[in-house]
Amino acid sequence: MTDNHLTTVAEAGAVASNGESEPVLTVGANLRRLRVKRGLSLERLAQRSHVSRAMLSQIELGRSAPTITVLWKIARALDVPFSALIADQGDAAPLVVSARGSRLITNHAGTFTSRPLFPGGEPRRTEFYELRLAAGGDERAAAHPAGTAENLVVAIGQVEIVIARAVHRLETGDAIYFAADVPHVYRNLGQTPAVMYLVMTYAERVG
Repeated sequence: MTDNHLTTVAEAGAVASNGESEPVLTVGANLRRLRVKRGLSLERLAQRSHVSRAMLSQIELGRSAPTITVLWKIARALDVPFSALIADQGDAAPLVVSARGSRLITNHAGTFTSRPLFPGGEPRRTEFYELRLAAGGDERAAAHPAGTAENLVVAIGQVEIVIARAVHRLETGDAIYFAADVPHVYRNLGQTPAVMYLVMTYAERVG
């Protein structure tokens, strides 16, 4: 495998929470715990995920904030839900998810953001997100683990969802449910930012 097939440190993006470093440290701690639990070296995980060893090391040390694309690559390589990497390892006490204190996960271009609408805690089988996509922007998602399903509703805007080459146009208020274990694309057809809400369900809970 050549360096051209790896995500490098230069491709790091943002996992933000009011400018604080806690989310970055949380992702790093979760990554190391899950990697060690599965008996994987950094080199082996780099081969599985197509994310460079240097990038993985920087994430584990809390020195780099990965983009949403990089996090998905790692989650798929570890065969865990996305939330396994971003969840705080605390107790399951009730918690208000404040809009002002929310974590935002972005793509490399900064045109797509995903905000978890569930409290920190153990990884869960069902996850709930607010998605925002810039005017004219698109976000390409690789296939999620087998059995993953997405239920998405467009709150604001006009969005095109491409699922394994089949195109579905959604207006404000429209919803779509589909198997997300195939490549899919979210595309904003409008001239203003689109807002969507997504419920993602995994085949089984993996920690």
